Amino acid sequence: MTISGEVGGDDPLYLDDLQVGQRFTSKTHVVDAAQIKAFARQFDPQPFHLDDDAAKDSLFSGLVASGWHTAAITMRLLVERGLPLAGGVVGAGGELSWPRPTRPGDVLQVESEVLEIIPSRSRPDRGVARIRSLTRNQRDEVVQILIAKLIVPRRTHQ
Repeated sequence: MTISGEVGGDDPLYLDDLQVGQRFTSKTHVVDAAQIKAFARQFDPQPFHLDDDAAKDSLFSGLVASGWHTAAITMRLLVERGLPLAGGVVGAGGELSWPRPTRPGDVLQVESEVLEIIPSRSRPDRGVARIRSLTRNQRDEVVQILIAKLIVPRRTHQ
């Protein structure tokens, strides 16, 4: 089952609504050089994020976004209807990797899949959903893999 962040699905989902294998697709975000440099100036001031000429001689052979910038864009896409969870996208840990860089002109989109649902034994009002989110560019290349444990509330049972 796939739910697109672009149509329908305005009601937030609770742990009880989720199913292993369920997928969600976010909207898209276009990355440009100005965004890359602005983020880098504030949070990751390395030459391959800040300077086109210096970036040419780097491991990346050109300007690239900080992995943390890609992570921040991913979070925004998830929050803006990419992962419509009740209570928000609340993390309790996870793993993050960047198999290829994000470059100026990339159009990013996130597809998330529910991997596991774990109701809490000590807190019956919530549980953990383990979610894999792949951030891809317009060439369908994965630029980030996030496997997150998210705290998701359960529906109140009367």
